[in-house]
Amino acid sequence: MPLLPLEMPVAILQTESGSYSDSAAPARAIFIQVDEVILFFLIPVATTDIPHNPAAQLLSDSAALAYRALPNNPSGNYAPAIVSCPASRPSVRRADGLSSNETAWLALRRPATVDPMVEFLNRANISGFDAETYVRNAAAKNLSSLPNIAIAVSGGGYRALMNGAGFLKAADSRVSNTTEAHGIGGLLQATTYLAGLSGGGWLVGSLFANNFSTVETLQAGSSGSAIWKFDNSIFKGPADKGISIVNTAEYWVDVAHQVDEKDNAGFDVSITDYWGRALSYQLINDTDGGPAYTFSSIALTPSFTEAQTPFPILVADGRAPDEKIISLNASNFEFNPFEMGSFDPNVYGFAPMEYLGSNFSNGSVPSSGHCVRGFDQLGYVMGTSSSLFNQFLLSNLTTLNVPSIIISAIEDVLEALGNANNDIAQYVPNPFLNWNGPLTNPGASSLQLSLVDGGEDLQNIPLTPLLQPARHVDVVFAVDSSADTDYNWPNATALRATYDRTLLSNLANGTTFPAVPDDNTFLNLGLNTRPTFFGCNASNFSIGAVPPLIVYIPNAPYTAYSNVSTFTPSYPLSQRDEIIQNAYDGATQGNGSLDAEWTTCVGCAILSRSLWRTGTETPEACTTCFNRYCWDGTTNSTTPAEYLPTPKLNGNVTTTDNSAAQRIGGGGLGMLVGSVAAIAAVLLL
Repeated sequence: MPLLPLEMPVAILQTESGSYSDSAAPARAIFIQVDEVILFFLIPVATTDIPHNPAAQLLSDSAALAYRALPNNPSGNYAPAIVSCPASRPSVRRADGLSSNETAWLALRRPATVDPMVEFLNRANISGFDAETYVRNAAAKNLSSLPNIAIAVSGGGYRALMNGAGFLKAADSRVSNTTEAHGIGGLLQATTYLAGLSGGGWLVGSLFANNFSTVETLQAGSSGSAIWKFDNSIFKGPADKGISIVNTAEYWVDVAHQVDEKDNAGFDVSITDYWGRALSYQLINDTDGGPAYTFSSIALTPSFTEAQTPFPILVADGRAPDEKIISLNASNFEFNPFEMGSFDPNVYGFAPMEYLGSNFSNGSVPSSGHCVRGFDQLGYVMGTSSSLFNQFLLSNLTTLNVPSIIISAIEDVLEALGNANNDIAQYVPNPFLNWNGPLTNPGASSLQLSLVDGGEDLQNIPLTPLLQPARHVDVVFAVDSSADTDYNWPNATALRATYDRTLLSNLANGTTFPAVPDDNTFLNLGLNTRPTFFGCNASNFSIGAVPPLIVYIPNAPYTAYSNVSTFTPSYPLSQRDEIIQNAYDGATQGNGSLDAEWTTCVGCAILSRSLWRTGTETPEACTTCFNRYCWDGTTNSTTPAEYLPTPKLNGNVTTTDNSAAQRIGGGGLGMLVGSVAAIAAVLLL
């Protein structure tokens, strides 16, 4: 589905059906080709009456955030629109492989990773190993021999967004100094899949909503925009003039109006609609948070169609009808630019993302059913993956200058759903209605598909999509910002949950996962304070698919105390930047000051499965790395001392009182009283 942007004076624009001209004002033209349909837009070059035009921004030569995801909702606003069904009516496919769209995209992306992979591995300087020859030969002979890289960013609110941002900033060759000695720049360009969950999903969604901009660009912001300005809480609304609203009451009236548009169009709404809209003001660089921007429109952007970015995936959990507590048995759903669904055997199907909200039944839209577009609004998808924060939204609105009519509207939504369901996102109609039979799929007979925060089953790192044998992922860089300990540091609970889930025969679907030690061992051995590799020896997996090597990157203090509470709603921009820098330092191990061979070891992790698959001898330098970073099976389950780490690097640490620093924002739990599922998940998220 190529995107063909053209820019020319309207007066000379010619088409087969005639010419277009407007002597009153110069304009630009955009052609977007989707299959056999060509969409045509005329955009004025200058508009003084509209502060920010999303379509015009697409063609801005100077805007760093141009060519973003598209305002692809036919309604032009937040409400989904009923549209004519295409000749080939939308249908659900069985999850017995990848979609034809993803397969075709991979045929472009995998070769596109070769050059950045070669550049990275050459800089990794693996002694005695000709990385360039190896990679180029693998690519020429069989792309399946080429290392297949994924990055997974955990949940954990803004903490997870900022910590994940620091890792991606370090891994991005477009950011200055990342390709110097000891840098890991280029890892992102060599990556095939990028998955996010909850706060990590905000990061992934925001990058793709803004043309896969660099973290550096999003930190710098955009004139008159609230993009990544976390110093003003989303509960209060943007602080800047221009395209943003500066009054809290006006801001929430505007959010409520957008949600009302969806409600008035005949679609059920939930608190996630309000939460997703609020998120979007900070995450999407467009007027009112881009209410018409859709997740499926990512597939229309030039950077994605040309396979110049990784493949984005967001994760949520399914909640069966009448279910209140989420367990490992919950279905794991993924959202990607082409489709939404689950590889889990109880669902085992994917619906086309663009047509969510259509009247699917038994896997297709019948001739009497309606087709819908625009349901997959970008903020709503990000909100679905982080719906744990619905209760957080409720707690904060009552303390702000929010008009009572808004509070009443949200209370009406709660009353309709039942307070016990305040953490769900409603997908009505259910795209999997009558799909896979009620004995297998517990939600098959329900008109509503209820989805909740992807971390509520304790799998706070979005690994399940990356373990699917059909995706053939070789290595996952798992960035963990979970709040597992008393003071919001991770102890790999998410890894253990994913390992346990692969042991459930009714859900594993051929996936396997490396063994992971208990939480006490993690703390006693310091595995939560540094990168650790899991599953280094592929030969240990004699049953089922060989899982990817897991490079575990836990949130730890390097130059700043980054253990802020999941439920802290705002951050001074200086603190935002310090947390991002702290994670950058973790990703580079202090630019090599903690381990001068870290970049080499990252390169070895990338190559590990490929070397095993091709029967290539492991270079001695990699053996040294694996001896240093691979968990060797040692355990120590004794009760550890209270975990109060100090920064690893001598830098400008903002808080010098270690005791106070460790206890930042520890009161988030109280905000969630009243939501059983949320309380169960807060220790993780």
